[in-house]
Amino acid sequence: MLFVFVLLGIAAVASAGNFYNDFDITWGDRRAQILNGGQLLTLSLDQQSGSGFVSKNEYLLGRIDMQIKLVGGNSAGTVTAYYLSSQGPTHDEIDFEFLGNLSGNPYILHTNVFTQGKGNREQQFYLWFDPTTAFHTYSLVWNAQRIIFLVDNIPIRVYNNLESIGVPFPNKQPMKIYSSLWNADDWATMGGRVKTDWTKAPFTASFRNFNADTCFRSPSGPLPCSSGNNKGLANGAWQDQSLDAAGRNRIRWVQKKFMVYNYCTDIKRFPQGLPPECKRSRFL
Repeated sequence: MLFVFVLLGIAAVASAGNFYNDFDITWGDRRAQILNGGQLLTLSLDQQSGSGFVSKNEYLLGRIDMQIKLVGGNSAGTVTAYYLSSQGPTHDEIDFEFLGNLSGNPYILHTNVFTQGKGNREQQFYLWFDPTTAFHTYSLVWNAQRIIFLVDNIPIRVYNNLESIGVPFPNKQPMKIYSSLWNADDWATMGGRVKTDWTKAPFTASFRNFNADTCFRSPSGPLPCSSGNNKGLANGAWQDQSLDAAGRNRIRWVQKKFMVYNYCTDIKRFPQGLPPECKRSRFL
């Protein structure tokens, strides 16, 4: 890994974000806005277009936190995507996607991991709260050993590094942070059976309190190393973070009570046998 860091000129830095400094609005015209002196970013979707943003920096390993308040009311057909991705046909990607639903029904949180251009590692969850009435924190801990998906600091999924048995792991391609709000009513809600109700538009999702304790490369080149504190994870504690006993109990609770799909149990999808990581990772 040291070779990768030197080659890319990437430095370990903690950053408490300002959206003006950390992100660019990439599409949607004025449907995306940075407000409150850079402390708040909103994405909107109407019948003409959605909107999105991307980080200025690329990241390779770290902990990344974002607080998001999702589209309220009847959000059926909409998807709010928040993810890390590199570029190209063999890209890596780590996904949070929030699939809207009819008023009163829960959102589905869709997660996935792509390595070398291949995904198909989906897990889906209901949330144990209404994600539209207040901001909640969605985090990724991404180190050399594993990726941990967290919601309000509660682990929901772990994807382990099993390169030792030939399973690719995303640890060589720097990735940017992307987010978008878009119409996916051909599949997002009940398999596309429920369509977007455009009389409820514009649909709006809000973002705040971005924080990154990471290794990254800026557009202007390498940055000097510095240490920082990321909400209690002091000075790069993410680098060897794993689940302690309390974390294992919490992820069992989430996966027992709220998981609605796990590719590692979908025998019909993999008639020739489940992917090799499914046999080795207890908390995949």
